[in-house]
Amino acid sequence: MQIRDDDLRVDVYRSSGKGGQSVNTTDSAVRITHIPSGIVVAMQDERSQHQNREKALRVIRARLYEMERLRVQTERAAARNEQIGTGSRSERLRTYNYGQDRITDHRVGLSKTDVNRMMTGELLDEFIMSLAAHERETLLADLQSEL
Repeated sequence: MQIRDDDLRVDVYRSSGKGGQSVNTTDSAVRITHIPSGIVVAMQDERSQHQNREKALRVIRARLYEMERLRVQTERAAARNEQIGTGSRSERLRTYNYGQDRITDHRVGLSKTDVNRMMTGELLDEFIMSLAAHERETLLADLQSEL
């Protein structure tokens, strides 16, 4: 992954902690801020400013990669859930109630009796026509609301 230099703010400062005189005289610690994402990485593990800078850039790349991976994973999960739904009772399309010998299409509010005729396909045309009419009404309502 390429990171543009314009997207980085690099600050150098003196390391803290053990290290003797060289800690007090050289600016070897590095803090790099990736401006677009707000990621800040400070590194003072190595004695050299260049080594600390390379380590900090590797950490930034890893964090940016992880952010992108999570974004893609979230998008895929949302697209998948949109396609398959949650399976909750509120998403039901049609109910076959054998005990009461009734079929109800919840999208259009059509309820008919005689489940056996539905299973043989005799009542299927009524449900299809009702659903098509409902779809036309919905499309017309959407068009009118846009105007």
